[in-house]
Order: sequence, then C-alpha cells, then structure tokens
Amino acid sequence: MGITIKDVAKAANVAPSTVSRVIANNSRISENTKKRVRKAMKDLGYHPNVNARNLANKSTQALGIVMKSSTDKALQNPFFSEVLRGISAIAHEEEHSLFISTGETENEIYESVERMVYGNQVDGIILLYSQVNDPVSDFLIEKDFPFVLIGKPYNQVDSITHVDNDNVTAAVDITNHLIEQGHERIAFIGGDTDLVVTLDRMRGYELALEKAGLPIKDEYHIHQEFLKSGGREAVHQLFQLDEPPTGLVIVDDLMSIGVMTMLEELGYQVPQDVSIVSFNNVYLSEISRPPLTTVDVNIHGLGCQAAKCVIEKVNNVDEPAKRIIVPYDIKKRQSTREAKNAPLSE
Repeated sequence: MGITIKDVAKAANVAPSTVSRVIANNSRISENTKKRVRKAMKDLGYHPNVNARNLANKSTQALGIVMKSSTDKALQNPFFSEVLRGISAIAHEEEHSLFISTGETENEIYESVERMVYGNQVDGIILLYSQVNDPVSDFLIEKDFPFVLIGKPYNQVDSITHVDNDNVTAAVDITNHLIEQGHERIAFIGGDTDLVVTLDRMRGYELALEKAGLPIKDEYHIHQEFLKSGGREAVHQLFQLDEPPTGLVIVDDLMSIGVMTMLEELGYQVPQDVSIVSFNNVYLSEISRPPLTTVDVNIHGLGCQAAKCVIEKVNNVDEPAKRIIVPYDIKKRQSTREAKNAPLSE
C-alpha cells in the first residue's frame, strides 16, 4: 500500500489537514511547519497527486515565461539563460513549473500568451522584456491576469509590478568611465529602439555627454539586435565614418563580443585603438580577450525577484504593484584605456 497523507502527518507530528495545506502552499502555514512537512514527504517518498490538487485549487502551479524574440534566437544570449536560472531557483522552491512561450513573430507570441491565459495553462506570467506599446502587456492588464515585467514599463509605471536596474544612472556611470579617460568621440551601440532598456541606457549615455560638454552625434547612434551579429554590423557602420569613435558604449555583452571580433578583422585593437564598455556581465565578458569592462546588472537576482513577485501576485490578488530595483556594479577590466589624445594626468 502506498504512502498516504496520514503517514506524512504522523511523521511530521501535524494534522492531515495541515499536510494538505502545505501541499497547497497555504500562506497561513508557517515556514518552519512547511519545511518539516516537506522533509517528511521527501523522507517517506510521498508524492501528491498534482493534477487532483491543482483541480481542487483551480491552480496550475505553473508560471509562464515570455521572451520578445523566438526562443532559439533569444537563448543565443547568455542573459536569458541566466535570468531563467534565477526564475527557476525560486520556482523550484515554491514547487512551480515553468512554461516558456515561443513564437517567431509578435503575433505568434501574442497568440501563445492568449493560449496560456484562456487555456488556464499558467497562474502568472513573467515578461522578460519591456517594450514600447506592447500588446501583450495591454492584454494582460485588460484580463487582470497576474504578471511581472523584467524592465521598466513604458507607461503605467506605478500600476505594473516590475523588476529592473536603474539603467539611466548605470549608463551615466559607465559612459563617464570613458570620458574620465579622455575620450571625446564616444558612440552608442544599442538594441531595438522599441525596448525600454535601450531607451534608458541611451538616455544615460546622452546625459553623461551633455554634462561633459561633448556633442551628441546622430551618426554615433547605432541600433542592432542583442546578438553577436548585431555588434559586427554596427562596426561596419561606425568605422566607415570620417571621424570614427575612440570609445564605444554597448548595451549588451554579446554584442560587444561581435564588435571586438569585427574590430580585429579591420585591424583595430581593443583597447589600444578603441575602448569598449558594456552591460550585463555575462560569463563571456570575463573570458573575452580582452576582458570587458561592463555593468553587472545581477541577472540572476532579476530573475529571482521577478519570480517572487509573480508568485506573490498569484497568491494574493490584492497584492499592490511594486517596483523592485536591483543594484548594479561596474566591473572594470581591460577593454578600456586613456584616449591617445587625452591630456596627461596632473
């Protein structure tokens, strides 16, 4: 005969009803009791009937993950695998599974989100992007469905729960690093301009130039996909200019790797000829040659906080909207040096 709830209750020295509430992750049960019951379940090899439990609770115990681009393309960027690792860590603790939305186009992604919501496939959704005029966000708001953004909402900032860095200030700081080294011709290589993270980091870059009295040149703004190939294409555009930049602010480490590869093919050396600063601090940034100076945005922490927030919203429909700002840190490595025309330090 199999292990029953009564066996678990006896081993944990609690009532059978308490075991049922722990299985349902009832918020009224203390964390100590939950740990004791879960340990008893593990020791006895007890596995609850998930389908029956979810049917009774009207819950799927699943979270939806939505990326802007198709999954195969998105996962080329280590940012997404790391943020998923953070989400998974919390989801595992809270006994939630993950359901990843896929789609090659915006319409396909929208339709997959509709299926998740209308088909009761998930309890809540995490959007791994924040986009200008995003139909997915609008749909989730209209349906009053629990969701959390990683990034800053383009509008309704105070009514949408989101987890973000202070990307404007981070961009000011990382651009100032180049300015302090005497660079005056500094270009910006960003992602899609309909992504809020691109707009925020570009704003910080421009604020730093304005404060330093440096010109903001349209030809020094290049926008490509957050992929290695995007970085290579950006180099083609910038280094055909009569006055190419000596410093580059790049919004993503994977793009930076593409930039460095293309610069080397064109005969430029980093940092001897061109200094590069970047964002995200994925594992590639430390092992690249040279290692990248980059903003560590704590990607894993972004994922953890997003998962916690969406589970809170699922468990409590009255949970107020939150803005969680994850601290950043600048990792200064070997991809920058003083500009060749910089004045000698006093």
